[in-house]
Amino acid sequence: MTPNVIILAAGKGSRMKSNLPKVLHPIAGQPMLHRVIKTAAQLAPAQMHVVLGHGIDQIEASLDSLDGTLNVVLQAEQLGTGHAVQIALTHVPDDSVSLVLYGDVPDYS
Repeated sequence: MTPNVIILAAGKGSRMKSNLPKVLHPIAGQPMLHRVIKTAAQLAPAQMHVVLGHGIDQIEASLDSLDGTLNVVLQAEQLGTGHAVQIALTHVPDDSVSLVLYGDVPDYS
């Protein structure tokens, strides 16, 4: 069964003390979120869902440079990881398998 991928990228990242959303901080010249998306794309998922909240405008603008179709899911109020997954699962068929990834992990490979 081909999985759906849910990438959690809605957090504020207040400990980073930056106006740049946490998932857009570069690692080796590439935003962390882009690295996660590119790695997950290698699975050829049924659909890739990116949960966004804080800094959504900046993050969405950065996603325009990526190939592929991403379903952006809005977490308007950041109520935690479980809440983010719950919101994303409303976009996933009940009989499918999902892989949940964090958007602020520099390298999954």
